[in-house]
Amino acid sequence: MTAEESLSNAENLLARLEQARSRLEETDEPDKAIEILQELAELAKEVEGELQRAKRAAETEAATGHARPDASPS
Repeated sequence: MTAEESLSNAENLLARLEQARSRLEETDEPDKAIEILQELAELAKEVEGELQRAKRAAETEAATGHARPDASPS
């Protein structure tokens, strides 16, 4: 997976996180709020994972690009 793909996935997860946050603001039910908070925690972990993948992919891509001077810049 490329850094761009990981960042795109992270952006999609952030959009889902924002939707869940909005639902949390709208609920008055404690059980529903707990459920949404759990969803938020899971989404936050997924976002963190995607960002870590993007970082590793970018580092790999940069190292590969530097290793091949004839590589064209993206």
